[in-house]
Amino acid sequence: MASYDIRVIGDPVLRQKARGVNDIDGSLVRLVDDMIETMYEAPGIGLAAPQVGVQKRLFVWDMGEGPRVIVNPEIVESDGEWLYDEGCLSVPGLSWEIIRPKTVHLVGRDLDGNEMSLEVDELEARLFQHEIDHLDGTLLIERLDSDARKTALKAIRDLQLAEVMPVPPSAGPANTRAGQDLRLP
Repeated sequence: MASYDIRVIGDPVLRQKARGVNDIDGSLVRLVDDMIETMYEAPGIGLAAPQVGVQKRLFVWDMGEGPRVIVNPEIVESDGEWLYDEGCLSVPGLSWEIIRPKTVHLVGRDLDGNEMSLEVDELEARLFQHEIDHLDGTLLIERLDSDARKTALKAIRDLQLAEVMPVPPSAGPANTRAGQDLRLP
């Protein structure tokens, strides 16, 4: 297995919507194995394919019961509210309190093509919502109000300038200083 580099904020691939998976084959299984290795090395509890530069609609996770994967996931129901301090492997070293639904019902397929239906709450529900955001090209800082987002972008820019957080190659140092790689729609 080979691990991937995790893409960080500012990388254009993180802003693109992932394409649905039509074929579950050996190359997809190898991708999933490599993503699981990358997630553990990070370390993290979840990783979406766009975070490793692959525009496929799938993510891996491990809540302590072994690695899992879901292909073409979709949240079909959600309920409640839960405030939690949320971080992201693509925004390393930072986290923010974000309100999300407390429970979700997720459907999709496993690597054998079987239908999956998962009803989860709290941290696992948050993880599913977070990873689906990645599949939709949405970063967690977009879940912040405008004042918190401005503060977050400044913190990210400061970490990149201090070379604590990597700057995506496509952004380059000049764009980071100008804030071009951190602008939101």
